[in-house]
Amino acid sequence: MTDYATRKALYEQIGAKRASKVIALVNGDRPAWETQLSRDFPDHMVDHLDDMPGTEKISLILHTNGGDTLAAWRLVHLVRQFCKKLEVLIPLKALSAGTLISLGCDQIVMTKQASLGPIDPSITTPLNPTVPGAGPGVRAPVSVEAIKGYLEIATKELAIKDDAAMASIFTALSAQVHPIVLGQVFRARSQIQFLARQLLKHQVIDSEKVDAIIAFLCSESGSHDYSIDRHEGRGLGLNIETPDEELYNLMREVHKSYRSELQLNEPYDPVALVAANQSVSYSFKRCLIESVDGGSQAFVSEGHLNKPTQPQFGPVNFPGMAPGIQDQIVDQRDFEGWRKIA
Repeated sequence: MTDYATRKALYEQIGAKRASKVIALVNGDRPAWETQLSRDFPDHMVDHLDDMPGTEKISLILHTNGGDTLAAWRLVHLVRQFCKKLEVLIPLKALSAGTLISLGCDQIVMTKQASLGPIDPSITTPLNPTVPGAGPGVRAPVSVEAIKGYLEIATKELAIKDDAAMASIFTALSAQVHPIVLGQVFRARSQIQFLARQLLKHQVIDSEKVDAIIAFLCSESGSHDYSIDRHEGRGLGLNIETPDEELYNLMREVHKSYRSELQLNEPYDPVALVAANQSVSYSFKRCLIESVDGGSQAFVSEGHLNKPTQPQFGPVNFPGMAPGIQDQIVDQRDFEGWRKIA
C-alpha cells in the first residue's frame, strides 16, 4: 500500500507555487531500518530527471540524517545539469551530507522545525577500532573533528611543545586508531572543506562569509549532533527562506505522508511482530525518491521473522538475567533493493 497519490498531488501544488518541478528524496530514519545517502542515489535520480530536461527550476524536498559526502556532491552536480536554478525544501531535517547538498542549492527553504547540521565527516573502514561488547565485524566510526580535538588538547589546552612528548601522544593515538585510518581522517577533513567551498559558490559570494560558514559547519559548532535552525543558518550567511503559511502547510503534509508510509515514528519490535506465530513475513519501505512524472521508487527490505525451532538458553552468568529460554528471532532477508512502487 502506498500513499504516493496523496504526495503527488502535494508535489503538483508545491511545483505550481514555486514555478518548479519537484523531486523528493527521503532517507528513512526508523530505528533499525535507517538509510543514508549513498553512491547509488544519483543513478536513481536520473530516472526522474530525464522527465524534466531543460527545466528552469527544480525544488528538491529533502529528509536525511546524512551519508556519503561524495554522493551528496555528485547528486548536486547531477541535478544542476537538468535545471538553471536549484532550491531545497526541508520539512524537518537535512543533516550532515544533507546539509552539504543544501549548500549547493541557490536557496534553502526551511520550516520552523527544520534543521541543518555540521558537515564534519566520520570515517568507517574495516581498519577502524572495534566496538567493545559488539560482534567482531562491528567497527566504531572515527570522527575527523574528534581526532583534531584530541591533538588540540595537547597543543592548545596543555600547550605541549616538546617534540618527544608530542610523538608519544601521537603514538598513543595510533595505537587506538590505525595509521591508515588517521591518514584518511585528515584527507577527509581537507576534502569536505573543498567540497563545501565549491558548493557554496551558488549561494554565497563573499569569501569571508564562506570561510566563516565552513569553519562553523566543520568544527566550531562543537558536535556533529549540533542542530542549526533557520535563524542561525541565516545568521551564518546562508540564503534561507521562510515559507509562507500555504507552503508551510504543503511541506508539513508531505512530511506526514512519508512519515506514515515509512513508519518513521513506529518502534521496531520483532518479538511483537511475530507474537504467537512461528513465522511472519515483512516488507518495509526504507527510502523514497519521487516526482510527479517519474513516479515513486522505494528502497525495500523483505523477508521473514522466524522463532527458533529449538529453545535457545541464555548463559548462566549473564549479568542481571537468570538462566532460561530467550526469545530469539531470526531475520531471514529475502530481498533488499530498489523497487518501482508507483
